[in-house]
Amino acid sequence: MTSLSQLASARTLALGDGRYYRTIVPGVLPIIAVNAQGTTLEVQRWGADFLAETFASPTWPSDAKEPISLTVLEVLNQYLKVDDVGIVKSTIQAAATIYPLVYRHTVSQPHDDGPWKLMLSIKSNILQRMDSAPPGVRICCVKFVQQVVLVQTPGMPVDPRRPEQNDISLTILPRDHPLMPYGNMEAEGSGLLDRLLDIIHGNHGEALLVTATLNALGMLIQRRPMIANRILSSVLSFNPLKLANSPMTPKSKVIIRSIERTTRALLLNVSRRNPDANLHARINQYLDRIARMRIDVFDESNRKRPAPTEPTDGLDTSKRQRLGAVVPNPAPVIPPLPPGPVSFRELYTLNTDANTANFDVQIFQDRETLYRILVPILHSVDEKKLGQALNIVRTRYLAKSEEAARNNANAANGVSVDDDEEEYEPDFEPEDAEQIINRLDSAPPDDGPGPASSAPLAPYKLPEAPPLTEQEAQRYGDMTIRRVFGMLSAIDDASMKSKGSKGGFNRLAATTYDQDASITILCRLATRSAAGLDDPDGNIKSEYEVAKKGSFALSETIRDALFNYIMYDWRRRIDIAINWLNEEWYNDQLQVQAARQKAQAAMNGDAANLPVPKSNYRRCALRLLDGMMAYIESSDKVLVRFISEIPELDREILQRMKKMAEDPERVSLSIMVLQFLYMFRPPVRDITVDVLEDMWRTNDRAKPQAKKLLSKWRPHVLETENEVKMEAMNGSYEVQPVS
Repeated sequence: MTSLSQLASARTLALGDGRYYRTIVPGVLPIIAVNAQGTTLEVQRWGADFLAETFASPTWPSDAKEPISLTVLEVLNQYLKVDDVGIVKSTIQAAATIYPLVYRHTVSQPHDDGPWKLMLSIKSNILQRMDSAPPGVRICCVKFVQQVVLVQTPGMPVDPRRPEQNDISLTILPRDHPLMPYGNMEAEGSGLLDRLLDIIHGNHGEALLVTATLNALGMLIQRRPMIANRILSSVLSFNPLKLANSPMTPKSKVIIRSIERTTRALLLNVSRRNPDANLHARINQYLDRIARMRIDVFDESNRKRPAPTEPTDGLDTSKRQRLGAVVPNPAPVIPPLPPGPVSFRELYTLNTDANTANFDVQIFQDRETLYRILVPILHSVDEKKLGQALNIVRTRYLAKSEEAARNNANAANGVSVDDDEEEYEPDFEPEDAEQIINRLDSAPPDDGPGPASSAPLAPYKLPEAPPLTEQEAQRYGDMTIRRVFGMLSAIDDASMKSKGSKGGFNRLAATTYDQDASITILCRLATRSAAGLDDPDGNIKSEYEVAKKGSFALSETIRDALFNYIMYDWRRRIDIAINWLNEEWYNDQLQVQAARQKAQAAMNGDAANLPVPKSNYRRCALRLLDGMMAYIESSDKVLVRFISEIPELDREILQRMKKMAEDPERVSLSIMVLQFLYMFRPPVRDITVDVLEDMWRTNDRAKPQAKKLLSKWRPHVLETENEVKMEAMNGSYEVQPVS
């Protein structure tokens, strides 16, 4: 049990991440082998299932599966000799997925003949089970034969430039391969295809095998166009209703329906994928013929004589008329009146036909027309039927009159109408103490002013929630922020932009309820919530100080979340970064303005002790720029846009361009940013030229490009440098006196 639990843990690890398969499979092979020490049948079953699941898993590529598949061939060969249906089925499934990998390995390395010999032994064992094995094993054999036919039939033409994308087929096999002769492989594939087609034309008693073969043929038609016509011709000559010629039983009916539906689904998929009009006509003609045959088989009403609808006891009306016998009139069936009060229409309605009962005589506007219709009808009424109808209406009227009188008398005496009926009252068991308490709690109070229905309802007020501590408020705020950013990460930016949200200076935040509105709200929560809270105020209460600290911490949490959200895909989310920095700069300006107003109000006091507002904009801008510097490439022109659109630049921000120029591949991008700022942001021209001059003096790789710009913007720097060089050269050539 310990080994099984450990193996199950390894399987769970591999299912979570496909990269572990290449290390787990070699580790478990010595444990699950047939000749391993201490192995049991349960371990071998687990091993067969694990190998079938491993090589069918799409979580790791076929290139990584190929070397691992060569190591498990010996284990699969041993499993085929075990007398257990479950092990054999899983082994055949694993062999079906491994066969193309071993084939490709042998094609590329013909000198390595060991894996191919083992694969031939496994293939021979499986093909021998095709006719005599249990149905479940035979279905797995059909899957294996399908893979062999896929591999050993010509596929699409190969592309020598992209060998990794070529399909594994007979096309990649050289004509002179020493281990796999081309002619033998092609003939074997054609013979196995005939073997599959013989299954659908053979005995239909095994419906699962026939449907499995039809499903296997569908993939062959799709992936091997060279043999598609051959398969379709065989399928179109196939009779899925073959069992209808034998005596029909419930089992045979189910088998016929299953095979017929699978065949119809196969042909409809082929018709949908193939644009050939002639093929569509052949398939539609075949499906129409099968549909007619199905109706003939299952519609018993068309094959049998219907049962007689007339009575056979000699009392049929039409026959008695011919014989001259007296036919007794059956008693009319009158529907009962509904309970409760009834209308005159319901009282006089005796015909159950809804069309007659709902007929409105008001449609006859002309009385003369109504008289011409009504008088002949009254003359044709049978007197006996009219008398019966009058008696029924009289009986109804009397019954309703007695019921109304009885109800009035009971109401006058205070007796309920339902008191006359005898109710069923079961003998309940004695209630225990807990049941009595629950019943008393749910009962209305006895000392009330009157019935519960007449008492006014008192206003209900929910109890106030307990106050949150600072830690709880911070934790709940962090949870909300993470939830909001998780929702934003799931939104596709392209789909949000396609909605046509209005931008520019006239837009309003949170009017479109999209990603842009959510980001704007978060940016303003991060910036405006902390505005003014750092200023000391002696009149602030202690409980407000707690909220102040919590608000400030919440704003920092939002800033951290915004930074992480932008850096996750900063090239696409550069607009969000620019909007965030604009909000930070605007908030800093508001704080500076508020500080100046306080300074003017405190001119008579000690204005020197007023704190300087903290600049969040500069700190966030440097943080974003430092984060981008690690990932910026020479082709990322988005940096030019970011530097040019942020609201304020200083020397420390532009010094990042000098640091980025230390990378030889990003020198041109740094020079481009400085050149753009000099041309389109005149307020920072002096800082830009200073940074460029510093770059020219300290960075040899940037000197040629920086020199071109300095010759236009600050030529005296180059002239001074030339004079210094000339003086140095003249001093070096002075004649030294001989001592």
